[in-house]
Amino acid sequence: MTPSVGNRRHDVMFGPKFTKMSLRNTDDVASREAIVAADHHDPFSYLGMHETNAGLVVRALLPQAEDVWLVDGRSGNIVAPFLRLHPAGLFIVEPCKGINRFPYRLRVKTARTTEDVDDAYRFAPFLGDLDRYLISEGTHFEFYRKLGAHQTVIDDVTGVVFAVWAPNARRVSVVGSFNEWYGRRHVMRCHYDCGIWEIFVPGIKAGELYKFEIKGKSGTICLKSDPVARRAELRPATASIVASPARPAATTGWAARRAQKNAHGAPMSIFEVHLGSWRRRPQEGGRFLTYRELADELVPYAQDMGFTHLELMPIMEHPFDGSWGYQPLSLFAPTARHGSPDDFHYLISRCHDAGLGVLLDWVPAHFPDDPHGLASFDGTHLYEHADPRIGRHKDWDSLIYNLGRREVANFLIASALYWFDAYDVDGLRVDAVASMLYRDYSRAPGEWLPNRYGGREDLEAIDFFRRLNHEVLTRHPHALMIAEESTAWPMVTRPPEVGGLGSSYKWYLGWMNDTLRYMSHDPVHRTFHHEDLTFGLLYAFQENFILPLSHDEVVHGKRSLLAKMPGDSWRKFANLRAYYGFMFTHPGKKLLFMGDEFAQVSEWSHDGELEWSLLDDPAHAGIQLLVRDLNHLYRTQPPPHELDCEAEGFSWIDCHDHEASVIAFLRRGRDPRSFVIVVCNFTPVVRYGYRIGVPDLTSYREVMNTDSHYYGGSNVGNLGHLQAELLAAHGYGQSLTLTLPPLATIVLASEPAGR
Repeated sequence: MTPSVGNRRHDVMFGPKFTKMSLRNTDDVASREAIVAADHHDPFSYLGMHETNAGLVVRALLPQAEDVWLVDGRSGNIVAPFLRLHPAGLFIVEPCKGINRFPYRLRVKTARTTEDVDDAYRFAPFLGDLDRYLISEGTHFEFYRKLGAHQTVIDDVTGVVFAVWAPNARRVSVVGSFNEWYGRRHVMRCHYDCGIWEIFVPGIKAGELYKFEIKGKSGTICLKSDPVARRAELRPATASIVASPARPAATTGWAARRAQKNAHGAPMSIFEVHLGSWRRRPQEGGRFLTYRELADELVPYAQDMGFTHLELMPIMEHPFDGSWGYQPLSLFAPTARHGSPDDFHYLISRCHDAGLGVLLDWVPAHFPDDPHGLASFDGTHLYEHADPRIGRHKDWDSLIYNLGRREVANFLIASALYWFDAYDVDGLRVDAVASMLYRDYSRAPGEWLPNRYGGREDLEAIDFFRRLNHEVLTRHPHALMIAEESTAWPMVTRPPEVGGLGSSYKWYLGWMNDTLRYMSHDPVHRTFHHEDLTFGLLYAFQENFILPLSHDEVVHGKRSLLAKMPGDSWRKFANLRAYYGFMFTHPGKKLLFMGDEFAQVSEWSHDGELEWSLLDDPAHAGIQLLVRDLNHLYRTQPPPHELDCEAEGFSWIDCHDHEASVIAFLRRGRDPRSFVIVVCNFTPVVRYGYRIGVPDLTSYREVMNTDSHYYGGSNVGNLGHLQAELLAAHGYGQSLTLTLPPLATIVLASEPAGR
């Protein structure tokens, strides 16, 4: 039977090796009060087992305990009872001589139960000297293996190590369901050389909820989610969750396939998806699909449509659905809206099994100021700039990371690397790069601070991007780093050693803006805007470009792509078909947002699913079939993709026929004998006897006609085959006479290349 200590004070009977000592001279009152107030600068120096001049002493803070006994961890025998040193639950085993340190446990009696527990304050530090040095230097790019919450075994005891960066905090505690969210129970150890607080809490496992209770220098206490949590609660709850140990990331054989799939000469057709609104479950209250359901439905759909990559709008945990993920607070945790980290891992694996690369939207530009997040994390402006002229985005009402602080840059680079290491993703699309590169981005005069040279360029951001891309692409040489950079910033995709930022690709937003503006004009007016169609080719090879028709073009009153097209219903669909034909044959990799592949009518809304019922309409089904066939053409014919990023892969046949609104060009493959001819007619007029020069005196096959009746067109064309004539045109010694369908793009391949 467990003995009862009752209210005995100094008349305690100790085990045979213990000699009773007086408490009056062996316990520092100031330390005692600081521990009880959770305001001690180094609780590990007081709590736990310590050798003192008076002998071995053990102290424990157990606010819920009625009685406590010291137990030999090897035998399970009681060694001595604890005395209550303070009414708040501070207990002590009086100093005793003649005994060495030993692995101990605590037998704790509460109003509900009596159980043996391991004391968090008996374990040595988890962080090593090298970890602390690299963290303080800002070069620990795998610190997610140390910071956050990690289930582990120390001295044969299973538990979780918690670690968090909060250098200016007065005190940090980990709280959770395991200690009834009581901040005085597990006050953490601080490594002052790097500002990391850590503690090993025995006995808890994956699935536990937790937060960090942080007391700032001013004494203000706040509860914060873990910035490096690998799992988080579903909103509106905000706790972090101890994640299961990481699974091996790589899928068999995928690394070799990735090298081929992500090569510059490979076809890249990206399907951009918002997981929460691609499909829903209307019969179940409109709930989100799980990651596993998406693996069963989205993956085969994208594969059947012929896309090479899925790009997922930000899946990092975020508090507000309406941000679409672009206001994230947990840069290491896949959102709980669709399931667990293991479920997300399953989705990635299924994508790879289907031959689909996976790109994630990633947001290093800003973060929301929700109180449980990074804002004023340790009572100071730790992650963000203090001055709002460089620290707050007015457009998004969000905070800007202080990239001049090496630990913050380290945090972001480690986040980027984490998604490659933990989930084997194939690339990141980096959001809002322009907003980071310019200090005056979306700011009026007087609302921004210049750099140290008086300029508008953000020097810290430039350095950050160079380091980010270097670290990612050095460790993962076949990965993709894609910059959403909306200005003419030079050399985004050129190496840092020649002055570039080092990204793999840049979104070609100039092409998107110019061509959508052109397509929005009524065909009768397009003759006056011909340069919008052709201007982009003047600098199409200055960067490695992706042509993006993204979610940004179909929200906030911009209308759907179909609605942007002028004319009646038939002309709208014909215009869109011609535009897609132009896009898929234009230099640059391709990106379509979900719903665009079947001409969604309404603007995209994150609150519901896509308008799938439209596929019952032959016109919409025709657009879907066209996109599938364009993907097939783009992937199987070398000329449209092999030299996407090289000037040798493109040449104009005729870019000057603005009166007819017709353009004609060549796309070549690496084999100079391999080419296709593209002709676009952006008027609703059938043009008979239209002559273009061609490179070879041979026969040509019409391999794509967006006016085909299969796609909902009028079926005007060239009857499949054409023969070149010895009649010079456009600088060639031979030419073709074509019938150009109305509002259509046609693609011709020479017979030897087409067989």
